[in-house]
Amino acid sequence: MRRFLDRPAEFAVLILLGLAALAAVAFAVLYVVHPNTQLLGLSLGLALAGLSAAAIVAGKRVVPQQTVVEERPELVHEEEIDELVQAGGEGVSRRRLLLGAAGVAGTALGAAVAVPVASLGPDPDKRIKETPWFRGRRLVDEHGKPISADDLEVGGFLTAYPDHGDIGQFYSPLVVVRVPVDQLDLPPSRAGWAPEGILAFSKICTHAGCAVSLYRKPTYQPTSKSPALVCPCHYSTFDVRRGGKVTFGPAGRALPQLPLRILPDRTLVANGGFSGDVGPAWPNVRRNA
Repeated sequence: MRRFLDRPAEFAVLILLGLAALAAVAFAVLYVVHPNTQLLGLSLGLALAGLSAAAIVAGKRVVPQQTVVEERPELVHEEEIDELVQAGGEGVSRRRLLLGAAGVAGTALGAAVAVPVASLGPDPDKRIKETPWFRGRRLVDEHGKPISADDLEVGGFLTAYPDHGDIGQFYSPLVVVRVPVDQLDLPPSRAGWAPEGILAFSKICTHAGCAVSLYRKPTYQPTSKSPALVCPCHYSTFDVRRGGKVTFGPAGRALPQLPLRILPDRTLVANGGFSGDVGPAWPNVRRNA
């Protein structure tokens, strides 16, 4: 059988596969060292383009393209069929080298595509329930000064953090308010969570994770019948007297409440963990409880 050799085309395929492998490696390195969006797009695009061009050149120039129709007798022996199958690759003079280059380019591209998986981060199912708040942990301000029950008057509002904790941590900040004790309407399971009418809630809105930084007090009776915490992003509103229940806005569940206790020196400490998960509600836990 006639051999169809096109060494320049084979050489071009090798170069294209090499360029694809280098571009894929560059993508992985850039992703770790210098994640510039434009450079990442360029390197990954070059890797895919090089691999595609190599496949096109190999299909058009390296693999024999001649179609021959020849009358021949019926094949009887299996050896003849094997010879015909093997002869299809005789036109490629660097088969091992080309296959090796293709394997390197494919491996490099696969590794490059797998690198961004590292950015998915840890599984949130466990971390979403871990907070720095536990029984006995003192409430302090941003300067580390302990917060006293006497620092809040009725209608007062302040932000608190865990003593000796990381104030920049997502689950750390609290909003602390004070309402008249006779106006509290907490669930029976939370009896004693608000000593002297002082209530603490997570500062992270359960809608989109914004900071709840507004306190509606005094109220306007025709439309706002109770003091409430308000998220300024999408105006989710939480009734503090009823344990942070949602009264307006897109939030899917109540603002998590933290039980409080007043020490003999009048400083405030946590008396347990939050009433629910801190942060935005997942689609399958949309509830108002």
